[in-house]
Amino acid sequence: MRYAVLLGPIQEPGFEGFYYAHVPALDLTTHGRGVEGAIAAARELAEAWVAEKRVHGEEPPRETTALVGHIEIADAVLGA
Repeated sequence: MRYAVLLGPIQEPGFEGFYYAHVPALDLTTHGRGVEGAIAAARELAEAWVAEKRVHGEEPPRETTALVGHIEIADAVLGA
């Protein structure tokens, strides 16, 4: 099974060098140090989640298409 993972740097003090990793098809989010660490954490979490679903006789969702979009927020909204 293959799933898209969206990555983004964590912008909080004490988490320098860490990234969020979100698996949209499974609605799972985790984090790890660096891109590789975040992807590894996402893989471990997804594997455990899929295994748990199967223990309960459920079939995990399959990803059909992964898309990434961007939005812009007006500076006035941001207080700039």
